[in-house]
Amino acid sequence: MKISVVGTGYVGLVTGTCLAETGNEVLCVDIDENKVRSMQAGEVPIYEPHLDVIFERNIKADRLKFTTSLQEGLDHGDIIFLALPTPEDEDGSADLKYILGVADDIGKKIKNYKVIVDKSTVPVGTSEKVHTTIAKNAKCDFDVVSNPEFLREGFAVDDFMKPERIVVGTGSAKATKLMEKLYAPFVRSGNPVIIMDEKSAELTKYAANSFLAAKITFMNEIANFCEKVGADVDKVRIGMGTDSRIGKRFLFPGIGYGGSCFPKDVKALHKSGKDHNYDFKILNAVINVNQTQKTILIPKIKKYFNDELKGKKIGLWGLAFKPETDDIREAPSLYMIDELLKLGAKVTAFDPEAMDNVKQKLGDKITFAPGMYGVLEDADALVICTEWGVFRNPNFKLMKELLKNYVIFDGRNLYDTNEIKEEGFHYESIGR
Repeated sequence: MKISVVGTGYVGLVTGTCLAETGNEVLCVDIDENKVRSMQAGEVPIYEPHLDVIFERNIKADRLKFTTSLQEGLDHGDIIFLALPTPEDEDGSADLKYILGVADDIGKKIKNYKVIVDKSTVPVGTSEKVHTTIAKNAKCDFDVVSNPEFLREGFAVDDFMKPERIVVGTGSAKATKLMEKLYAPFVRSGNPVIIMDEKSAELTKYAANSFLAAKITFMNEIANFCEKVGADVDKVRIGMGTDSRIGKRFLFPGIGYGGSCFPKDVKALHKSGKDHNYDFKILNAVINVNQTQKTILIPKIKKYFNDELKGKKIGLWGLAFKPETDDIREAPSLYMIDELLKLGAKVTAFDPEAMDNVKQKLGDKITFAPGMYGVLEDADALVICTEWGVFRNPNFKLMKELLKNYVIFDGRNLYDTNEIKEEGFHYESIGR
C-alpha cells in the first residue's frame, strides 16, 4: 500500500518506518528542510532502540522516503497519517493549531479519495473538526479516521510491530477495509483490531494514559505513607501486584512520571472535562500529587545537610524522564535540578542519551560529566533520577573513592536497602 505520514516527530517517524518494514511504500512529510535532508541521508533524528536498523534498511530498499511537499505526500498516499504535535496550551488543553492548519491545506490540495488518519493524541471531537476543516475546500470524497498510538518510548518499535491492540475509530466501511488491510501483518497472532466510533477512539487513548498515570501516582502516595508508618513499599507492591485484578506493572514508586504523554494527556482530559461541565476529581489529584512527587527527595536532602546546601556539589545520575530515551519533556530530573540550584547547590550530571537535550535547555547552569563516575568526583552526595540499566550494578568501591560523602538519594529505588547499607552508604529512597 502507499502511505504518507505528515510529521516526522516521535510518533510519525516510528509509524512511517514500521509501516515501511511490512512492505508499504511510505513517504514522510515535514516542513523542516534540514531535518528532511538529514533523514534522506540516513540520519535518525531521535533516539529510540532498534529504530535505526529498520530505518536504514527501508531507506536502502526504497520503501521509506522523505519530502517537504504536502502536495507530494497527498498525491502519493492512499492513507494519509497526521502525526503532528498537540502541545499543551496555557489552560491545559491540547493545542490543535498544527493539525487543523494541515487539515485546511489538505482540503485545498486533495484530488481524489483519501483516508485521513489522526495519529496524534487529540481531544474528543477532533476528528469532526478535521473533517469540517477539510470539507470546506475539498472537491472529492474522503474519510477521517481516529487511530491513536500506544507506543512506549524505549519500546516503540516492538509496540508498533507487535501491538497488544489497534484501535480504529471510523463509521466508514470503506475506511475500515483499508485500515484492516494495512494492519493485518501486525496482528497475525490474533491481537485485535478494535473498530469503534471516532469519539470513543479518541477518548480511549486519553483514558488509558490517565489510568496508568493514576496507578503510578497512587503507588507514590502509598510509598509516601509507608515512610510515615514504617512499612516497606516493595513488600506492599509485591503483595498488591500478585492480585490479577491489579497486575504488577506501573506499581513501582519513584519521583513521579514525566515525558511527552502522561503529563499532557492527563491535563488535556481534565480540561476537556471542564469544557463539558464535568469535574475529573481523580485526575485533579493525580496532577497535584505528581507535581509534588517530582521533588519529594528535596526535603530529605535538606534534612541531611541541615538546610545548608549552598556550595554543595551534587552528582546526578539520569536526566531523561525514563530509561531508553533522550526525551526530557517534564522529566523529574529538571525539577530536581531547579530546586537544588535555588538552594545554592552545584550540580554535575550524567545521562547515557539525554545530555545534549538538557544542555540546550539549561546551558551552563549545571556541569555535564562524560561518564557516570565523573559526576562523583568530590561530590557531597549522589541523586538518582532515572533508572537506566547501567546504574543498577555500579562499582561501589570506586564510588566511595570518588565521593566526598558516602550518600545516595535514590528516586528510583534501584538498590536493596540492606545491601547498600552494608556497602557503607547513607541511603535514602522512596517508601522504604
